[in-house]
Amino acid sequence: MAKNKTQATTKSVDDFIATLESETKRDDAHALVKIFEEVTGLDAKLWGPSIIGFGTHHYKYESGHEGDMPLACFSPRKTALVLYLTNFDKKEELLQKLGKHKASKGCVYIKSLKDVNEGVLKKIVSASFKNVKKNYPG
Repeated sequence: MAKNKTQATTKSVDDFIATLESETKRDDAHALVKIFEEVTGLDAKLWGPSIIGFGTHHYKYESGHEGDMPLACFSPRKTALVLYLTNFDKKEELLQKLGKHKASKGCVYIKSLKDVNEGVLKKIVSASFKNVKKNYPG
């Protein structure tokens, strides 16, 4: 069975954020760390080269594939801040209230935090986090 490419590291989240090219992206990444820490009650940890995760859970699919992933996470990519989300009740309703963003099945893409409603963002992160904890207890 193939091993997950994305693994928790011991690298510094602050050092990673410092490498981001744009000051706005660095500021937004620091702000997202604070939001995620507030919502989850967990410290930030770098997963792989560019994902900032909070907590961890073990998953195992029917196929036998299993691994560990963060309970909540985001990545400050070059073109957008990427929030990795699960499906949860009223997700679409909250996304409509979020502000300027793009969404795919499991991700929300935000160019800048100034474009979104922070209160709605916190509700979205919280709902996704609670959903992961419910589906992967322990």
